[in-house]
Amino acid sequence: MALAIHFDGLIRQGAIHDYADLARLGGITRARVTQIMNLLNFAPEIQEKLLFLPGTTVERDAVSEREMRRVCDVMRWSKQQTVFASQCR
Repeated sequence: MALAIHFDGLIRQGAIHDYADLARLGGITRARVTQIMNLLNFAPEIQEKLLFLPGTTVERDAVSEREMRRVCDVMRWSKQQTVFASQCR
């Protein structure tokens, strides 16, 4: 989430031209950049929850990237909240 916010800021400031530039500079695919940037489509409450998730070292993360893609597919923020709540452990 923090990376998506940072990337968005770079693009808005004009420091980076587009997603292709981000991918090239980051050594990742454009598809991965798109997945990262899609996090900005989350309801603000979900973005905040993701930013403040506790770090994990031993157990499984509270949410997975795959689970978040399912939430991101939902466009209505109120429905996102319901899907997010069902995905988080």
